[in-house]
Amino acid sequence: MKNQEVARIFFGIADYLELQGVEFKPSAYRRAARNIEGMSQDVEDLWREDRVGEIPGIGKNLAAKIAEFLKTGRVQVYEKLKAEIPEGLVEIMRIQGVGPKTTKLLYDRLDISTVEELREAAESGRLYRVKGLGPKKAKNILRGIELREAYVQRMILGRALPIAEGMIVYLKARAPIDQIAVGGSLRRMRETIGDIDILAASEAPAEVMLAFVGMPDVQEVLLQGNTKSSVILGNGMQADLRVLDGESYGAGLLYFTGSKDHNIRLRSLAISLGMRLNEYGVSRGDKQVAGATEEEVYQALGLPYIEPELRQGQGEIEAAHRGELPHLISLENLRGDLHVHTNWSDGHDTLEAMVRAAQARGYEYVGISDHSQSLHIAGGLKEEEVIEEDAEIKDLQGKMPDIRILHGAEVDILEGGRLDYPDEVLKGLDFAIGSIHSRFTQPEEEMTDRVITAMENEFLTILAHPTARHINEREPIALDLPRVFEVATITGTALELNAGISRLDLNGAHARAAKEAGAPLIINTDAHATVGLDQMKFGVGQARRGWLEAEDVVNTRSLAEFQAWLDR
Repeated sequence: MKNQEVARIFFGIADYLELQGVEFKPSAYRRAARNIEGMSQDVEDLWREDRVGEIPGIGKNLAAKIAEFLKTGRVQVYEKLKAEIPEGLVEIMRIQGVGPKTTKLLYDRLDISTVEELREAAESGRLYRVKGLGPKKAKNILRGIELREAYVQRMILGRALPIAEGMIVYLKARAPIDQIAVGGSLRRMRETIGDIDILAASEAPAEVMLAFVGMPDVQEVLLQGNTKSSVILGNGMQADLRVLDGESYGAGLLYFTGSKDHNIRLRSLAISLGMRLNEYGVSRGDKQVAGATEEEVYQALGLPYIEPELRQGQGEIEAAHRGELPHLISLENLRGDLHVHTNWSDGHDTLEAMVRAAQARGYEYVGISDHSQSLHIAGGLKEEEVIEEDAEIKDLQGKMPDIRILHGAEVDILEGGRLDYPDEVLKGLDFAIGSIHSRFTQPEEEMTDRVITAMENEFLTILAHPTARHINEREPIALDLPRVFEVATITGTALELNAGISRLDLNGAHARAAKEAGAPLIINTDAHATVGLDQMKFGVGQARRGWLEAEDVVNTRSLAEFQAWLDR
């Protein structure tokens, strides 16, 4: 529970410092916030054990702020910044196409401090009074406001799931609960979440409800009843808890997991069989025939169990009838992670720390892929630094024979599809990942040609985060994905399902289309710290939404098989 609160404060401090034009510190706060929110351990437990310094990115200064929050519930620096800087500027800064410098310019020159004031200035032409803010910029800003409003009520999966999991741990420790699980779109691993649904079975529902409304992060209680309660959390998100009896728990979990289309199809199927299905169970007349588990509900309807990620109303029931449901990939199927950054570029942890963390997760191989030279903001490696990193990798490999360390690079795809290193450098690597990190607004045909030209380079192994989106922050690039999928089947370029919580790119729908086209796929974390390796589960979630099986993903292969694929 405390992880998310600390992370939220650190993200807030970073935003305010960036608005003030402070350099370096915002990145440090954001890095620490990402690491804290991605941890499986409770930051409060680490603090009590005097181990906060073990968290990547936490030095003495940030450790002191964590301690201050855990002792007092406040961080003085954060409160001071909030008092000095209008809150609306943070929202303006987050609009696509604006950023901190433009936000400060708007405030200093036009006294704009809210999104509504910005909208009025863009629509009226008042923005034009500032040099560089003409009609095109105003149009882009209005589009950014529109996108922000469309997403503002939805939280990304990778931030919502740890909150929900923390709530479950809290409730199980404080109330008699027989069964408990997350439901809704969160259980289906949808990319963004509107609210948190939790289902529980208990013989003492009043005690469960009392614990729920008393959680530390609850800001407002909307409803407190015997079987349902709703609260608003500190981040503004709504969370709902329903408590059912054991005989109805499975049916309730199925119903409140959804999706709506999936549930409608199941109810129609029940009617065709002379039965009725609702959140309490399957009944024939006055007799309940199933409800305690999801498996028995599906069985009563003549279906095998359908995994939550497939429940999208997109052919899963028909596939179940035909006995053609996929055997979905699981986290345990992954043998390696090929998109891993170190402090050679913009990663936080050392090469050895990242490799040891990969080994601790049971991987047979790990791919080190620091940024290439043109990405200056990420400390991209010059050609001579690639050689130096290779020497360190070879030295470390000698000390760690039980995991294969592959040396690659995340190489920028430049104008026209040219890669950021010459072929002489690329052919000396074990693999190369191509990425779009610039000129995001190119027209679709131009962007598609750029990406395909890069894929046709014989040394490019993987296309990373193919649509280059940042969920809720930056739109996908204009890309003809079917054409990219087709080319991938010819070149053998693996298309990445980037598990980073702000990307999830390719998403589930794209992954399914790529699979149907016959394109090779790979799931990577794009980890910039050891804790980032734990985000693999979110990439697996998108793969499962895309009907992927282990055989569809190249890094489920053994080291020997994967090396053969690289050497193809």
